[in-house]
Amino acid sequence: MGGSTSAFPPPSPSSTAACSFVLRNCPLISAIVAFTVAQSTKFFTTRYREKRWDPKQLVGSGGMPSSHSAAVSALALAIGIQDGFGSSIFATATIFAFVVMFDAFGVRLHAGKQAEVLNQIVYELPTNHPLSDTRPLRELLGHTPIQVAAGAMLGVFVAVIGHFIKKIVGDNC
Repeated sequence: MGGSTSAFPPPSPSSTAACSFVLRNCPLISAIVAFTVAQSTKFFTTRYREKRWDPKQLVGSGGMPSSHSAAVSALALAIGIQDGFGSSIFATATIFAFVVMFDAFGVRLHAGKQAEVLNQIVYELPTNHPLSDTRPLRELLGHTPIQVAAGAMLGVFVAVIGHFIKKIVGDNC
């Protein structure tokens, strides 16, 4: 039995090419980096403020800055830089970004406030009430307008930095 002893075959040329395209996709990379930086910021800010590590901050929603806003604004701006600000894909990404950001401080923020009120009502129920054992609803769902704006600014910053890195490195992002 000659050849490789690995349980996995070597990547095919088509999968290697696909990986190369993904790694050079600046809008995608910008969005992922912006999201990751925003979530990491929440994680380390919680550690600094509360003197404890809270792994839920790495995946949770809500808080400062909005990682969703960071991701969609980085995506839209990187698409605009790459494909032109007059392109239909930039228009689509921009509208998508506005919908996500509006939802973050509109619907989701109010859903979180409703969850807070409902949790308080359940907390005040008598212990023999059928709903007194109800698990609390998640309250931190949405963002304030400032958190959304901070996320958007972070996304713009990441997309601009990504553009400059692309110019320095060449065609690779």
